[in-house]
Amino acid sequence: MSPVPPAVRWLPILVLSLVLAALPAAAGWKLDDVIGSDTISLSLEHRYRYEGLSDPFQAANNGKAFTDLISMRTLLHARVTLPEGFSVGAELEDSRTFLDNDVLLNSTHVNTAELLQAYVRYDGDVEGGRIRARAGRITMDVGSRRLVARNRFRNTINGFTGIDLDWQGAGDRNGLNLRAFFTLPVQREPNPQVAANLRRRLGDNDVVFDREDFDNLFWGVFAARDFDRFLGLEGVRGELYLFGLHESDSGSRPTRNRNLYTPGFRLVRKPAKEVLDFQLEAIVQVGQSRRNTTTTSETDHTAFFVHSALGYSFDAPGAPRVAFQLDYASGDSSPTDGNTERFDTLFGARRFEFGPTGIYGAFARSNLVTPGLRVQVSPVERVDAFAAVRTFWLASKNDAWAGGGVVDPLGESGDHVGTQIEWRVRWFAVPDTVLIEAGYAHLFAGEYIDTNSASSTSNRQGDSDYFYTQAKFNF
Repeated sequence: MSPVPPAVRWLPILVLSLVLAALPAAAGWKLDDVIGSDTISLSLEHRYRYEGLSDPFQAANNGKAFTDLISMRTLLHARVTLPEGFSVGAELEDSRTFLDNDVLLNSTHVNTAELLQAYVRYDGDVEGGRIRARAGRITMDVGSRRLVARNRFRNTINGFTGIDLDWQGAGDRNGLNLRAFFTLPVQREPNPQVAANLRRRLGDNDVVFDREDFDNLFWGVFAARDFDRFLGLEGVRGELYLFGLHESDSGSRPTRNRNLYTPGFRLVRKPAKEVLDFQLEAIVQVGQSRRNTTTTSETDHTAFFVHSALGYSFDAPGAPRVAFQLDYASGDSSPTDGNTERFDTLFGARRFEFGPTGIYGAFARSNLVTPGLRVQVSPVERVDAFAAVRTFWLASKNDAWAGGGVVDPLGESGDHVGTQIEWRVRWFAVPDTVLIEAGYAHLFAGEYIDTNSASSTSNRQGDSDYFYTQAKFNF
């Protein structure tokens, strides 16, 4: 069967989106309106995406000239309110792919017919504030989302099973937030280490239920406070946290046996018109871990990460904002010294900082130094856009480029990976119901990519281009 041309693959998105956007009756329509109950809440989200990548840079892609993919993600969330502040909820996730062309499928693309959430929840007044307590299988966003996130761009979503306590102050404690959680991270199946015919099973969207076990524990404590004034500035929020991850081999699932403690802090001033906004986050990571899942020897782990950003929003048509960003994530300086210094982003998201993930995902929060410039604008009502440029160096020439799966342990390939430009446009065609989105990224190959292109570690050629378009519907 001949491959489906790219134009034909994304055409259904455009047609379906325009049809729904043209229906006045669709505006504001929700499943809750149909149910008409104060006790039962029901929501449905469906996303359809086409993405294509020319000259894939991943070392395992065998020099393919072009790969593309159609993915769909459907989320159905139901919640029933009970007496005395209690409620029960469940969310079903169906993430699958179609018509994939030479894509290296994994569990970030496919998770078919899965119970993403199933929880008991309590909301009530406690100690001058409001508490939300959840127990069961849940999803979480914590702080900046760099270490713990409910994935938005990625086709599958991180899940956790355990307890999450989130207290928000009120009255004279307004702006104070305390949070603690103890969970078992959900392991998405099929397991890539043991599943037979993994590529076929993912391509066929086989249903294999996820699981969790007590050999993988993740916990955290988090505190945040809004300051009336901080160093003479208004509207500043401070955050302080500590996360712990304790992981070991479970049955036939080899792991990196991570035993990590990750403390950090963040100061942030949100964007506002004619205000200089900023963000500073610093994270330290200590403990023990293995270098990969194939070795059984453990090493001391000492790593760190710093994010800084400075922005300004102009009081002008289109509400333009310009921001300068700088990120540093440590890398391993030597593969033989018995120490691991590569930063581990745990369960964080990266699309909002380093470009699209999906079949692209060129850069992760590991072994990098990257300054960048971003411009955001909202040219007309219900449309927003941004353009960004970032250049990327390896923090350690001897450690891996995480996004490409390429490593030169001798450090002879240089450290400049490349420069990325990207843009994204979003159209809220029907507010709160239909969102149309398109994006593009171009990766200019740097010395590191060019050097490894001529070696056995990578078969890519030239720069890479990535494009996606998607439609999301909320009911």
